[in-house]
Amino acid sequence: MNKKQVRLVIFDWAGTVVDYGCVAPAVVFQKTFEHWEIPLTKEEILKPMGMEKKDHIRQLLRLEQVTKTWRELKGRDWTEQDVEEMYQSFEKMLADIVADYSEVMPGVKETVENLRKQKIVIGSTTGYTAEIMQKVTARAAKEGYLPDYLVTPEEVGTGRPGPFMVYENMRRSNVYPPCCVVKVGDTTMDILEGVSAGVWTVGILEGSSQVGLSYEEAQEMSGLEKEIRWKKAEELYRNAGADFVIEDITKLPKVVEEINRRLSQKEGK
Repeated sequence: MNKKQVRLVIFDWAGTVVDYGCVAPAVVFQKTFEHWEIPLTKEEILKPMGMEKKDHIRQLLRLEQVTKTWRELKGRDWTEQDVEEMYQSFEKMLADIVADYSEVMPGVKETVENLRKQKIVIGSTTGYTAEIMQKVTARAAKEGYLPDYLVTPEEVGTGRPGPFMVYENMRRSNVYPPCCVVKVGDTTMDILEGVSAGVWTVGILEGSSQVGLSYEEAQEMSGLEKEIRWKKAEELYRNAGADFVIEDITKLPKVVEEINRRLSQKEGK
């Protein structure tokens, strides 16, 4: 195909296509650290969201107040063995609840159907393990969402913000160059992943962990409060290098249309 146009869209999972607000991992991170007697705020938990989960634990342990509390409680600095123990606890708890939170978000099925009518392949990346994703994909499939490809961090040896899960989606789908690929997600890590791979990047606001609201919180919040949160999230996406920021997933086909226009005019990427 000589004409350059979007041929592969790679979605994140929790907070993008399932689990409004990315609640499941946030709840489990909180419980995991509480077990070690370390309190964390929701904002602290959500900031590294999108990373491979063991890396996420390391990022939380590196927080100044967490490192200080750990020393006070244990009389020593945390080690990789501590990371491994916390990770195993995290994975066990997450496996028990993740399916309960993996409801497909509004607009996902319709948007994916629209993209497939344009002969666009649907890929996906995640910070979850393959074992956890079996539970997530099982529920999502029952509700009508199943991408063509799924790549997890252990398959490529590393997670976000590295580009290799994106590259593996491109390899499996035989789609290149990167200008024909779009990465869509709900965290700055998703954006950085796409930037690292040299593909187009799109940040989503509604239901995202970047905004940090559960569905119930979003419904109860005033329009002004929500707008303030959205503006802050958009700024973070833009600073990470996002090419586009959209209100919700249903706006994605218009973004694809704009990218195709730019490619036809030899603009950008």
